[in-house]
Amino acid sequence: MANEPSFPDSVIDEDPKKALEDLSRALEQKTDSAEWYCQRAYAHILLKNYSNAVTDAKKALEFKPNCATAFLRLGIAEYHLKNYQSSREAFEEGQKIDGSEGSFNVWIKRCEENMDLGKHEVTSEMTTQKTASQKIKYDWYQTESQVIVTIMIRNAQKDAVKVQFEDKKLNAAVKLASEDDFNLNIDLLHPVVPSQCTFKIVASKIEIKMKKAEAIRWEKLVGEAVADVKHFTPDKYPSSSLHTRNWDKLVEDIKEEEKNEKPEGDAALNKLFQQIYSDGTDEVKRAMNKSFMESGGTVLSTNWTDVGKRKVDVCPPDDAEYKKF
Repeated sequence: MANEPSFPDSVIDEDPKKALEDLSRALEQKTDSAEWYCQRAYAHILLKNYSNAVTDAKKALEFKPNCATAFLRLGIAEYHLKNYQSSREAFEEGQKIDGSEGSFNVWIKRCEENMDLGKHEVTSEMTTQKTASQKIKYDWYQTESQVIVTIMIRNAQKDAVKVQFEDKKLNAAVKLASEDDFNLNIDLLHPVVPSQCTFKIVASKIEIKMKKAEAIRWEKLVGEAVADVKHFTPDKYPSSSLHTRNWDKLVEDIKEEEKNEKPEGDAALNKLFQQIYSDGTDEVKRAMNKSFMESGGTVLSTNWTDVGKRKVDVCPPDDAEYKKF
C-alpha cells in the first residue's frame, strides 16, 4: 500500500493527458479505487472529455457513495454536457455531504439560471412554430451570370434541405423543427443551367445560386418572359430608381463588414479569454483551468506560480452576495 502512486490535483493540472494515461494504468491494477476514478474524472474534464468524466465520477461513487469531490466532478461534467437538471442534482448531493465547499452553491446557481433560460426558449419556440413556414421570407438578386435566391431560415440542417433545379423551375423544400415544413416552388422567368446551379447552407440563411443560360437581365424572378429581352449591363441591377448600384461590390462589402465586425459586451470578453487561452503557455492554461474550476467560475487567473500552490477560493463580484445554504 505504501508504494501506491498518488495523483493529486496539482499533478493532473500540470499534464492532464499524461495523468490520464497513468491513472488508467493504475486502475488496471486496482479496479476498485474510488479516489483514482474521481481523479481520472478530473483529468477528463480538463481534456473536455465530459462523457468519460461522467462515467468515472459515477464509478467513484459506486465505491465511495459519500465522496463530495466525486459529486463535484459529476456535476461539472454534466453541466458542460448541458444536462443542467442532472448537474444540479449532483451538486446538491455533494453539498449535503460537504456544506463548507463553496463551489457547490455557485454551480447550483449557474445550473438554475440555465434551466430558467431553457424554459423560456422552449415556450418561445412553441409560440413561433405554429406558423413557422408562413413567417419565412425569401429574396433574390442577380449578377451578369447568376440569379441568387436567399431563403431566410436560420440553422437549417444539411439533411433537412432538398433543392432541385430544372431549366425553368426551382424547387426547394426545408424540413423545419415543426411539422409545418417550408416549400418554395418557382416557375422561373428565364432558363438556367441546372448542372451549374448550387446551394449552400450558412447559419443565417440558405443561399441558392443559379447559372443563367444567357447573360440577360431578369426584370423579375417569376413569370413569363417578354419578347423585348434586355441584355445585362455590367455592374447594374434592374431598378425603378434613376441611380444604379454595383451589386457584386455591395455583396463583397457586406461580407468584409461582417468579417471585421467586433463583438461587444460578454461576447467580446469571452473572445478575449479564448484568445488568452489559445496563445498562452501550458502554465497559463493550467492556471486558467484550475482557478476557474476551483472557484466555481468566479476567478480566472493566468498566474500558475500563484494558483498552483493553493486552492482558489470562491470570489463573487463586488455587487453580488455569496450565501451558504
